[in-house]
Amino acid sequence: MAGCGSFDSVPRGTDSLLQVLVPQTSPGEAAQMATDPYSAENRYKGVTLLSSADFGGQPIYLELYIDSMDDEDASVRGAAVRAIGRHGDPEHAPLIIAALNDEDEFVRLEATRGLQRIHSEDAIDPLIEQMNEDNEKNADIRAASAEALGQYRQSRVVLALIGALRDSRLSVNNRVQHALLVLTGQNFGFDRRAWIDWYNSTDDIFAAAQPYTYPVFNRKKKIMEYLPFVPPPPNETTSSPVGMDPVLDG
Repeated sequence: MAGCGSFDSVPRGTDSLLQVLVPQTSPGEAAQMATDPYSAENRYKGVTLLSSADFGGQPIYLELYIDSMDDEDASVRGAAVRAIGRHGDPEHAPLIIAALNDEDEFVRLEATRGLQRIHSEDAIDPLIEQMNEDNEKNADIRAASAEALGQYRQSRVVLALIGALRDSRLSVNNRVQHALLVLTGQNFGFDRRAWIDWYNSTDDIFAAAQPYTYPVFNRKKKIMEYLPFVPPPPNETTSSPVGMDPVLDG
Protein backbone atom coordinates (compact mmCIF):
# COMPACT_ATOMS: atom_id res chain seq x y z
CA MET A 1 0.00 0.00 0.00
CA ALA A 2 3.10 2.25 -0.01
CA GLY A 3 2.43 5.41 -1.96
CA CYS A 4 -1.31 4.74 -2.10
CA GLY A 5 -2.38 6.61 1.00
CA SER A 6 -2.63 10.02 -0.62
CA PHE A 7 -6.08 11.53 -1.08
CA ASP A 8 -4.94 13.74 -3.97
CA SER A 9 -6.57 11.41 -6.50
CA VAL A 10 -9.93 10.76 -4.86
CA PRO A 11 -12.57 10.27 -7.59
CA ARG A 12 -14.51 13.44 -8.29
CA GLY A 13 -17.75 13.50 -6.34
CA THR A 14 -16.72 10.93 -3.78
CA ASP A 15 -18.27 11.57 -0.36
CA SER A 16 -17.08 8.39 1.31
CA LEU A 17 -14.51 6.08 -0.22
CA LEU A 18 -16.28 3.61 -2.44
CA GLN A 19 -14.68 0.84 -0.40
CA VAL A 20 -14.86 -1.84 -3.04
CA LEU A 21 -11.25 -2.76 -2.33
CA VAL A 22 -12.02 -5.53 0.11
CA PRO A 23 -9.30 -6.33 2.65
CA GLN A 24 -8.30 -9.48 0.79
CA THR A 25 -7.44 -7.53 -2.38
CA SER A 26 -4.32 -5.38 -2.39
CA PRO A 27 -3.63 -2.76 -5.05
CA GLY A 28 -1.00 -5.05 -6.53
CA GLU A 29 -3.47 -7.91 -6.77
CA ALA A 30 -6.10 -5.64 -8.30
CA ALA A 31 -3.56 -4.47 -10.88
CA GLN A 32 -2.73 -8.09 -11.71
CA MET A 33 -6.41 -8.80 -12.18
CA ALA A 34 -6.78 -5.74 -14.42
CA THR A 35 -4.07 -7.04 -16.72
CA ASP A 36 -5.00 -10.74 -16.67
CA PRO A 37 -4.67 -11.81 -20.32
CA TYR A 38 -6.78 -14.93 -19.78
CA SER A 39 -9.86 -13.61 -17.98
CA ALA A 40 -12.04 -10.69 -19.08
CA GLU A 41 -13.95 -11.02 -15.81
CA ASN A 42 -10.75 -10.46 -13.83
CA ARG A 43 -9.78 -7.50 -16.02
CA TYR A 44 -13.20 -5.93 -15.46
CA LYS A 45 -13.00 -6.49 -11.70
CA GLY A 46 -9.44 -5.22 -11.49
CA VAL A 47 -10.16 -2.00 -13.39
CA THR A 48 -13.29 -1.43 -11.30
CA LEU A 49 -11.46 -2.03 -8.02
CA LEU A 50 -8.61 0.30 -8.90
CA SER A 51 -10.74 3.10 -10.30
CA SER A 52 -13.03 3.05 -7.28
CA ALA A 53 -10.17 3.40 -4.80
CA ASP A 54 -8.84 6.67 -3.39
CA PHE A 55 -5.54 6.23 -5.22
CA GLY A 56 -7.16 5.23 -8.52
CA GLY A 57 -6.32 8.51 -10.24
CA GLN A 58 -2.56 8.12 -10.07
CA PRO A 59 -0.83 8.34 -13.49
CA ILE A 60 0.18 4.67 -13.54
CA TYR A 61 -3.46 3.63 -13.22
CA LEU A 62 -4.67 6.20 -15.74
CA GLU A 63 -2.35 4.57 -18.27
CA LEU A 64 -3.81 1.20 -17.39
CA TYR A 65 -7.36 2.50 -17.97
CA ILE A 66 -6.36 4.00 -21.30
CA ASP A 67 -4.85 0.69 -22.41
CA SER A 68 -7.99 -1.13 -21.25
CA MET A 69 -10.18 1.02 -23.49
CA ASP A 70 -8.95 -1.14 -26.39
CA ASP A 71 -9.86 -4.41 -24.68
CA GLU A 72 -11.67 -6.98 -26.81
CA ASP A 73 -14.28 -7.39 -24.05
CA ALA A 74 -16.99 -4.73 -23.85
CA SER A 75 -17.34 -4.92 -20.07
CA VAL A 76 -13.65 -4.12 -19.65
CA ARG A 77 -13.85 -1.25 -22.13
CA GLY A 78 -16.87 0.13 -20.27
CA ALA A 79 -15.12 -0.10 -16.91
CA ALA A 80 -12.09 1.67 -18.39
CA VAL A 81 -14.20 4.49 -19.84
CA ARG A 82 -15.95 4.88 -16.46
CA ALA A 83 -12.55 5.08 -14.78
CA ILE A 84 -11.37 7.83 -17.15
CA GLY A 85 -14.59 9.72 -16.50
CA ARG A 86 -13.90 9.59 -12.76
CA HIS A 87 -10.22 10.43 -12.80
CA GLY A 88 -9.49 12.00 -16.17
CA ASP A 89 -9.03 15.59 -17.25
CA PRO A 90 -10.17 17.50 -20.35
CA GLU A 91 -7.10 16.17 -22.16
CA HIS A 92 -8.71 12.71 -21.94
CA ALA A 93 -12.00 13.88 -23.43
CA PRO A 94 -11.09 12.74 -26.98
CA LEU A 95 -10.74 9.17 -25.70
CA ILE A 96 -14.19 9.25 -24.15
CA ILE A 97 -15.70 10.96 -27.21
CA ALA A 98 -14.29 8.18 -29.40
CA ALA A 99 -15.97 5.63 -27.13
CA LEU A 100 -19.35 7.14 -28.04
CA ASN A 101 -19.01 5.17 -31.29
CA ASP A 102 -18.38 1.83 -29.62
CA GLU A 103 -20.54 -0.99 -30.91
CA ASP A 104 -21.57 -1.93 -27.37
CA GLU A 105 -24.34 -0.02 -25.56
CA PHE A 106 -22.70 -0.40 -22.16
CA VAL A 107 -19.54 1.31 -23.37
CA ARG A 108 -21.47 4.11 -25.06
CA LEU A 109 -23.50 4.71 -21.90
CA GLU A 110 -20.37 4.90 -19.74
CA ALA A 111 -18.80 7.29 -22.25
CA THR A 112 -21.83 9.56 -22.13
CA ARG A 113 -21.79 9.54 -18.33
CA GLY A 114 -18.08 10.31 -18.39
CA LEU A 115 -18.75 13.39 -20.50
CA GLN A 116 -21.09 14.62 -17.80
CA ARG A 117 -18.02 14.88 -15.55
CA ILE A 118 -15.42 16.17 -18.02
CA HIS A 119 -16.04 19.46 -19.81
CA SER A 120 -14.94 19.73 -23.43
CA GLU A 121 -16.60 21.70 -26.20
CA ASP A 122 -15.39 19.03 -28.62
CA ALA A 123 -18.05 16.78 -27.09
CA ILE A 124 -20.98 19.01 -28.04
CA ASP A 125 -21.60 17.83 -31.60
CA PRO A 126 -21.07 14.12 -30.79
CA LEU A 127 -23.49 14.40 -27.85
CA ILE A 128 -26.09 16.16 -30.02
CA GLU A 129 -25.79 13.38 -32.59
CA GLN A 130 -26.10 10.73 -29.91
CA MET A 131 -29.18 12.39 -28.45
CA ASN A 132 -30.92 11.95 -31.80
CA GLU A 133 -33.27 8.96 -31.75
CA ASP A 134 -32.40 8.19 -35.38
CA ASN A 135 -28.75 7.74 -34.42
CA GLU A 136 -29.00 6.09 -30.98
CA LYS A 137 -31.70 3.54 -30.20
CA ASN A 138 -30.89 3.19 -26.50
CA ALA A 139 -33.07 5.62 -24.55
CA ASP A 140 -30.79 5.62 -21.49
CA ILE A 141 -27.90 6.81 -23.64
CA ARG A 142 -30.01 9.52 -25.28
CA ALA A 143 -31.15 10.70 -21.84
CA ALA A 144 -27.58 10.76 -20.53
CA SER A 145 -26.51 12.75 -23.60
CA ALA A 146 -29.19 15.35 -22.90
CA GLU A 147 -28.00 15.56 -19.29
CA ALA A 148 -24.40 16.09 -20.41
CA LEU A 149 -25.40 18.87 -22.81
CA GLY A 150 -26.83 20.89 -19.92
CA GLN A 151 -23.34 22.21 -19.13
CA TYR A 152 -22.86 23.99 -22.49
CA ARG A 153 -24.38 27.47 -22.75
CA GLN A 154 -24.58 27.67 -26.52
CA SER A 155 -27.59 28.48 -28.70
CA ARG A 156 -27.12 25.37 -30.85
CA VAL A 157 -27.32 23.24 -27.72
CA VAL A 158 -30.60 24.83 -26.66
CA LEU A 159 -32.06 24.36 -30.15
CA ALA A 160 -30.94 20.73 -30.24
CA LEU A 161 -32.52 20.09 -26.85
CA ILE A 162 -35.79 21.71 -27.92
CA GLY A 163 -35.78 19.45 -30.97
CA ALA A 164 -35.14 16.42 -28.76
CA LEU A 165 -38.40 17.04 -26.90
CA ARG A 166 -40.04 15.07 -29.72
CA ASP A 167 -38.27 11.91 -28.49
CA SER A 168 -40.64 8.96 -28.11
CA ARG A 169 -39.42 8.09 -24.60
CA LEU A 170 -40.55 9.98 -21.51
CA SER A 171 -37.25 9.32 -19.74
CA VAL A 172 -35.44 11.23 -22.48
CA ASN A 173 -38.01 14.04 -22.45
CA ASN A 174 -37.48 14.45 -18.69
CA ARG A 175 -33.71 14.77 -19.04
CA VAL A 176 -34.07 17.16 -21.96
CA GLN A 177 -36.45 19.33 -19.95
CA HIS A 178 -34.03 19.33 -17.01
CA ALA A 179 -31.11 20.33 -19.23
CA LEU A 180 -33.17 23.19 -20.67
CA LEU A 181 -34.10 24.31 -17.17
CA VAL A 182 -30.44 24.38 -16.14
CA LEU A 183 -29.38 26.26 -19.27
CA THR A 184 -32.18 28.82 -19.38
CA GLY A 185 -33.91 28.88 -15.99
CA GLN A 186 -37.20 28.45 -17.88
CA ASN A 187 -39.74 25.64 -17.66
CA PHE A 188 -42.19 25.20 -20.49
CA GLY A 189 -42.47 21.46 -19.93
CA PHE A 190 -42.60 19.39 -23.10
CA ASP A 191 -44.22 22.17 -25.16
CA ARG A 192 -41.83 22.62 -28.08
CA ARG A 193 -43.82 25.50 -29.53
CA ALA A 194 -43.65 27.41 -26.23
CA TRP A 195 -39.90 26.85 -26.06
CA ILE A 196 -39.39 28.02 -29.63
CA ASP A 197 -41.55 31.11 -29.11
CA TRP A 198 -39.61 31.99 -25.96
CA TYR A 199 -36.27 31.38 -27.72
CA ASN A 200 -37.20 33.63 -30.65
CA SER A 201 -38.40 36.46 -28.39
CA THR A 202 -35.52 36.45 -25.88
CA ASP A 203 -32.33 38.47 -26.26
CA ASP A 204 -30.27 36.65 -23.63
CA ILE A 205 -31.45 33.05 -23.35
CA PHE A 206 -28.88 32.28 -20.63
CA ALA A 207 -29.69 35.21 -18.34
CA ALA A 208 -31.37 32.93 -15.78
CA ALA A 209 -29.10 29.92 -16.26
CA GLN A 210 -28.43 27.69 -13.25
CA PRO A 211 -25.15 26.03 -12.21
CA TYR A 212 -24.60 22.65 -13.82
CA THR A 213 -23.68 19.69 -11.64
CA TYR A 214 -23.38 16.14 -12.87
CA PRO A 215 -25.70 13.40 -11.53
CA VAL A 216 -24.23 10.95 -9.01
CA PHE A 217 -25.00 7.68 -7.29
CA ASN A 218 -26.77 8.10 -3.97
CA ARG A 219 -28.94 5.84 -1.85
CA LYS A 220 -29.98 5.42 1.77
CA LYS A 221 -28.25 2.95 4.05
CA LYS A 222 -29.43 -0.62 4.10
CA ILE A 223 -30.09 -2.16 7.50
CA MET A 224 -26.76 -4.01 7.52
CA GLU A 225 -24.87 -0.81 6.80
CA TYR A 226 -25.82 0.61 10.20
CA LEU A 227 -23.72 -2.12 11.84
CA PRO A 228 -20.16 -1.36 13.04
CA PHE A 229 -17.37 -2.04 10.54
CA VAL A 230 -19.84 -2.39 7.65
CA PRO A 231 -18.90 0.09 4.89
CA PRO A 232 -21.48 2.79 4.11
CA PRO A 233 -23.16 2.93 0.71
CA PRO A 234 -20.87 4.18 -2.07
CA ASN A 235 -22.58 7.55 -2.21
CA GLU A 236 -21.13 10.50 -4.07
CA THR A 237 -21.57 14.23 -3.77
CA THR A 238 -22.19 16.09 -6.97
CA SER A 239 -19.87 18.73 -8.40
CA SER A 240 -19.24 20.68 -11.58
CA PRO A 241 -17.34 18.98 -14.42
CA VAL A 242 -13.58 19.19 -14.39
CA GLY A 243 -12.42 21.79 -16.88
CA MET A 244 -15.57 23.91 -16.66
CA ASP A 245 -15.02 27.64 -16.37
CA PRO A 246 -16.10 28.67 -12.83
CA VAL A 247 -17.80 31.73 -14.33
CA LEU A 248 -20.01 29.49 -16.45
CA ASP A 249 -20.80 27.41 -13.40
CA GLY A 250 -22.56 30.34 -11.84
